Amino acid sequence: MTAVPSGWPAGLAPELGDALRGLAGAPRLLVALDFDGTLAPVVDVPGEARALPEARDAVLRLLDTPGTRVALVSGRSLESLVEVSDPPAGVLLVGSHGIELRLDDAHDPVGLGAEELARLETLRGVLDGVAGAVEGAWVEAKPAGFALHTRLASAPDARRAHELALGELRDRLDGVTVRSGKDILEFSVRSATKGDALERLCAHTAADAVLYAGDDATDEDAFAVLRPDDVGIKVGPGPTVAAFRVADPAEAAVALVALAALRQPGRAVRNEN
Repeated sequence: MTAVPSGWPAGLAPELGDALRGLAGAPRLLVALDFDGTLAPVVDVPGEARALPEARDAVLRLLDTPGTRVALVSGRSLESLVEVSDPPAGVLLVGSHGIELRLDDAHDPVGLGAEELARLETLRGVLDGVAGAVEGAWVEAKPAGFALHTRLASAPDARRAHELALGELRDRLDGVTVRSGKDILEFSVRSATKGDALERLCAHTAADAVLYAGDDATDEDAFAVLRPDDVGIKVGPGPTVAAFRVADPAEAAVALVALAALRQPGRAVRNEN
């Protein structure tokens, strides 16, 4: 068993600590992380999201550890994810719930076909109409779809926006993937999940063990494909199949710092509490 480094965080649950110690001995470890709500607090303006300094420091330390790969797995477009995360060299990137991947030197283009492009235009028209009719709603373009954001809308207006969008698209467009998240409804003309992306990452890195952390309903697809010796951490409230839970991004950062110290046993864990 890996020894506990000096300064082990007092706030880290013992069961999660045991799980992290188990991961620390893996020859090839993949640390796959959602961004918003996991590394970064959720903010009203998505473009202003930034990872907590402690979380970014942990990512840098993990990247500096032999046999450790780090991936960001987000519902954001790849372009948006790069903008807000400023990923360090060596970080693998997954955008649009797995539709976009940047794995080392390989970048999978989305490459929509003519039928997909036509459905995308229909989506654009419907969602622009909904956003124009509901105060506080706005539409974010993604490579294979759109996200209807309602964080700035009142609760009744958010429900109305979602009902309008779902109702109109039910009548006008088949074969669209719909995902609901925190104050967001996403529509895509191509189906992919974070579970698909995590399996792709595992194959790419030949990982012996995986830590996956995420806060949203879409992260459940990734938790569902974890293997028995892998570790899933749900960040925040809500139902989950993950074995472990932390309260918020600050606690998620504590876990990542602890894991980095376990992979680098000569360095102490800083206790910020």
